[in-house]
Amino acid sequence: MMAKIESMEQRINTLQVELKDAKTKKPAGVGQSASLASRNPSGAVALTGAKDARGNASKASDNAQAASKPVGNVSTNNASVSNAMALADSKDVKGGSTAADAAPSSSPLSRLAAAFADADPKPKFMPAADLKAAPPSGKDLFGVAPSPVPGMRIGMYGEIKLGSSQNPAANGQWQSGFDMARLVLLPTYQVNDYITFNAELEWEHGGTAFDNDDKLHGAVEVEQAFFDIKFNDHFTLRSPGVDLIPISFTNLYHEPTLFYTVQRPELANGLIPTTWYAPAAGFYGKIVDGLNYQFQVSQSAEDFGDGFDHRGDNGHINPGGYEGGISGSEALALSRAPIGDFRQLSNQLAYTLRLSYTPSFLPGFAGSSAIYYSPDVTPRGAYATLPDGSEVPLGKNAMTIFNTEARYRVPNTGLELRAEYAYVNFSNPENLRANNDLVDDNNVGKNMWGYSGEIAYHFRAPNDYDIVPFYRYTRQNFQTSGMLGSDLTNGLNNITGSGDMTFHDVGVAVFPNPSLVYKLNYTKVIDHSATGAMSDRVLAGVGWLW
Repeated sequence: MMAKIESMEQRINTLQVELKDAKTKKPAGVGQSASLASRNPSGAVALTGAKDARGNASKASDNAQAASKPVGNVSTNNASVSNAMALADSKDVKGGSTAADAAPSSSPLSRLAAAFADADPKPKFMPAADLKAAPPSGKDLFGVAPSPVPGMRIGMYGEIKLGSSQNPAANGQWQSGFDMARLVLLPTYQVNDYITFNAELEWEHGGTAFDNDDKLHGAVEVEQAFFDIKFNDHFTLRSPGVDLIPISFTNLYHEPTLFYTVQRPELANGLIPTTWYAPAAGFYGKIVDGLNYQFQVSQSAEDFGDGFDHRGDNGHINPGGYEGGISGSEALALSRAPIGDFRQLSNQLAYTLRLSYTPSFLPGFAGSSAIYYSPDVTPRGAYATLPDGSEVPLGKNAMTIFNTEARYRVPNTGLELRAEYAYVNFSNPENLRANNDLVDDNNVGKNMWGYSGEIAYHFRAPNDYDIVPFYRYTRQNFQTSGMLGSDLTNGLNNITGSGDMTFHDVGVAVFPNPSLVYKLNYTKVIDHSATGAMSDRVLAGVGWLW
């Protein structure tokens, strides 16, 4: 008996020593996902604020080195919100590097980070630089608690909306409501020093359910799932998987802390059907400092916007009528190809090339340009419906999209400017379903286009909040000339004006820190339809990203 007691005492002493050792170990880092950096493999540089502009390139280098080390729970309340808006495009092509790749930094930033890590073990939000760093392999990455899977990180973003808006379907009646818009997990796993897995798992509008009494009308989606295999800074291979189409800044960076309105920018709601993801593969890398590229081959968008019950087992559209994926009222909003169960209606591939740039001669500037091309967006079995009920097959129709955007944070000021332009061209608009469905208000011309300009100013409050009033102007037109098809023959191709719209957004965004934002804005909508848009809105929201 005495021997058993002595054995138990020895085990207790051993456990106490192990517990003491565990407490003295510094936490390895906050559970921040590297998925953000993976979306723009060519880089992610913030629209630098006044302090950051004065820091210039040497400070950016310090940030990158600090990011490659698990600096633990670093408080960055003194960093400008533009730093957390990661955003942009410069050096995260190096994001796949491990901690061993970066030399230890003795910069003031790294020393301050180490001091915070030692002094305050409570988990806080991650600095923007860490958003760009791939997770070091073999490290515990869940803050103060050890990761059950070494090398894994889990980030998250979400947004909640409430307010009042006009409902054009109810003659412009104002209706108030609430929306648990999104809750998204961003898991990342470092397989080894050069292979990284990234994913994005999203619950929209509260989720979905099979039973009507659950009153859920949302969705659960896999928006990203792929492996990156890094060879060097100039070439990283992205394996086949689900990936974002690399066109438009907002499509790649659609987290709510990265734009100021409660709703996403208008150009991202149709001309670029954000969030636009597809089965895809590709590669990316750095061309020279400040200039990066990404090339992607993906499943083509398809001119089909209806449910699976309109798709036959033979991989063709069923007869009896269907809704197109491209229209003069919603642009490309319904054209995304499905990602599951081999239910795509086309074997066609699309090709996207994106260049991103942060020129050294213009501090605070970041931008990108991209082109998307599909040789044919007409799905298998597509047809025109004639007045007598007969159905005539539709031919091929190539689609080209061009997008360019720019962001500029004026150094040593709070002024921020943004601009974007998007253009869509169809080779044969007479083969679009919207021009052949006997419906008079959704016809599409040969071209669609839209542009926006935004001005914002960052005020630093005494409590270190970043207060950002802003105004954005957006103009778009989905119904230009050249509308053809059977609707033309039957006099049903009128330009209704429902796709010819102007938006004025004005409001304020308040950032207690770069990871959290409270928003309030008013949107005035003007269109050229017979009744007017009647879809103004006053919305408030909260968004977060960590």
